[in-house]
Amino acid sequence: MQTIRLRYWAAARSAAGTAEDLVEADAPWTLAALVAEAVRRHPGTRLADVLAVCSVLVGEEPVSTRVPDEVEVGPGETVEFLPPFAGG
Repeated sequence: MQTIRLRYWAAARSAAGTAEDLVEADAPWTLAALVAEAVRRHPGTRLADVLAVCSVLVGEEPVSTRVPDEVEVGPGETVEFLPPFAGG
């Protein structure tokens, strides 16, 4: 079975308590289902709130402006959650 890699950066990493999760996948998942799975794996944390404000990349493609239920993520792909950063 292949996996989908969920990578958490900055505040998302802190909320999850880990830099990444691997989700088993023999077929595509929607981004919405992956976010729900990430939150399920880290109960009692602020992860849901942090992910709600993150920019999201699937591979190198920004998908934050798309509807999460319509974004498909296939086996072997990586989803990156990038919280807003201060400064610049």
